Amino acid sequence: MNKKTAKTDSERVRHAVEVARSAHEGQFRKTGEPYIVHPLAVKKILEEWGMDEDTIIAGILHDTVEDTDLTLEDIRKEFGDSVAFLVDGVTKLSTARDGMRDIDTYLPATKDNFLRLMIALGDDIRVLIIKLADRLHNLRTLSALPPDKQKKIAKETLEIFAPLADRLNMGLLRVELSDLSFKYVDPRRFEELKKLIETRNKSAEKSLKKIEAEVTAALKKEKIKFELSGRVKSVYSLHKKLAKYDQNINAVYDLTALRVIVDDVTDCYLAMGVIHSLYTPMNGRIKDYIAMPKQNGYQSIHTTVITKDKHVVEFQIRTKEMHEYAERGLAASFYYNEQKLTENYKKGKIEHLPTNLLWITELQMTAAKLREGKKVDLKKLKINLFADKIFVYTPKGDIIDLPKGALPLDFAYRLHSEIGDHVVGVKINGKMSNLNKKLEQGDIVEILTSKNQTPKTSWLDRIITSHARTKLLHALRPSTIPDRPAKKKHK
Repeated sequence: MNKKTAKTDSERVRHAVEVARSAHEGQFRKTGEPYIVHPLAVKKILEEWGMDEDTIIAGILHDTVEDTDLTLEDIRKEFGDSVAFLVDGVTKLSTARDGMRDIDTYLPATKDNFLRLMIALGDDIRVLIIKLADRLHNLRTLSALPPDKQKKIAKETLEIFAPLADRLNMGLLRVELSDLSFKYVDPRRFEELKKLIETRNKSAEKSLKKIEAEVTAALKKEKIKFELSGRVKSVYSLHKKLAKYDQNINAVYDLTALRVIVDDVTDCYLAMGVIHSLYTPMNGRIKDYIAMPKQNGYQSIHTTVITKDKHVVEFQIRTKEMHEYAERGLAASFYYNEQKLTENYKKGKIEHLPTNLLWITELQMTAAKLREGKKVDLKKLKINLFADKIFVYTPKGDIIDLPKGALPLDFAYRLHSEIGDHVVGVKINGKMSNLNKKLEQGDIVEILTSKNQTPKTSWLDRIITSHARTKLLHALRPSTIPDRPAKKKHK
């Protein structure tokens, strides 16, 4: 019996299904189906993601406390503290609007869905996993709701849940959430782009088969073990890409990509060499996300080539483990490290999160502040969490990640407040630059300091990160801080 089957068929899981079935007896969904259909669908999604048993059970019971006579204490007695803790967290997503009225004076925006999500995340990241599974099934059955609710839920998903799925590197989930939502937010555009993708792919089908055959033969000749498959760009991804290229479809080279899955990292680079020996790589279109992973942990080599027939095609080359993580992200981490992560992702155990997921700590700190009734700048938090990140280097080769649009002072304060407080200049890629220069991906940044330098109020206009602003304000004497609102973040 494999790991997943053991979870699915366990006595505790079967008991949870019966408890949920009994609790939801007589309740129906807008689709007309018995309500138990929904928690069973959430159960199936969590199983597909390879989640631990407690998370699956909490997914089955996630609506019982809010919608039935079952209490949290009942769940604790039947299934233990961990399951009760998770169910309570999911329940708070729905009830937080009423429960947070006491702190509305501090933060009116507390009532929005995003912040309710933050509070749940402050307790246990698995709460978000359950909520994402819940949202996915609700989107799959969204047609049963009135048009105004369809659009509202779909828009919220595009703005909140799909980006969070992306930050958790749950690629398959991000794509499905985005496309299902976009279909309701802008149905005409969705159908237009869907047909465009189908037409383009049909016309390229013959040439792609030829390329696949050529690559297969070449890789076999080099005795590289591999799997080769195609990936079609999602509708919503194309929509966003076209916005960047002034709606020019001919500038989108990755409408269809070929994926090469190999056994190890060495084979990734060998496979890239084989492909480059067959076709001409395009300048500036080789991206090594293995050496420099994306901020969500995604790893792969992307290379766009021009074939002898003048066709342009993108290849994505990665190991099986990288591919699994690209598809399921944090959920894959649970699958491979279930016992360790089940223990460590609980409240207060955030130090064991993978490095690329340490942004979750910001959510947890925000949740703690809210529970204490402190003010929180929701807009800044949203920007910090969802903004694109860049990776820059110190002269010694250390990698520093910053939000896109960050400036040298953001970099300096990220290194240390003592460095930030004494900045007199900056070198970018070995050349003198100025403190207003936006840093770019891959820049080598050297901060020049002097012990005679002191922080200046004018620097407030030369930073965009909350970390740098906090450090700078701490260093400035209160009398020197101007009585004016902080400059808005760069777009």
